[in-house]
Amino acid sequence: MNSATHIVLYDDQCPLCTFQMKVLTWLDWCHVVSLMPLSHSRAAVIAPSLTREDLLSAIHCVTPTGRIYRGARCIRFVGIRMPLLVPLALILWLPGVIWVAEKIYTWISRNRYILSRIFGCKEACSIMPTRKREKDLV
Repeated sequence: MNSATHIVLYDDQCPLCTFQMKVLTWLDWCHVVSLMPLSHSRAAVIAPSLTREDLLSAIHCVTPTGRIYRGARCIRFVGIRMPLLVPLALILWLPGVIWVAEKIYTWISRNRYILSRIFGCKEACSIMPTRKREKDLV
């Protein structure tokens, strides 16, 4: 894994999260992130200040300098580095929008297993191919 990339930690037991990471691999043209599922043995080492509950509560991005972005702030941080996500990231920089986005993100995260069943993420995940990349620890 390239140590100069940003590491995105995600819940690989959640179909919704897994689907989102599959989409992210296709959007990451510039190879700015490495994906690491929480079940990976190094996940706890990457972010030692976070508890298992913290990691399960939201997506996290750990920068090469060790800074950690969580939830909607993670999406904003990663999005500004991926050409197709720049419009979304710019919207998240508008005053007050990140506060609302965090509230929405928290609700979705808390209900992600129910939402996965409602939207059929497990079935969608099996249809959408994963883009294999050398730096992902999947």
